Amino acid sequence: MIEVIIIFLLGAAFINFYRVIKGPTVFDRIAAADAIGIMLLLILVLLGLYFEREVFIDVALVYALLLFVDVLIMARYFGE
Repeated sequence: MIEVIIIFLLGAAFINFYRVIKGPTVFDRIAAADAIGIMLLLILVLLGLYFEREVFIDVALVYALLLFVDVLIMARYFGE
């Protein structure tokens, strides 16, 4: 079951990748890139559950923190 969820998340990430390339504004591209990051974060957590490795969860937490900070920096930079 986890494999199916991972496949759907990868498909949704590829659909969002189109929005990153063709986004009408910079903010649409930032939001799509953030959505891709969140989907990859979910995939990392699901892989941690699938392989029963806690280190994936730890890496996912650090990645989530970096993703949040990255979006704040981009919003600050492009918002001016």
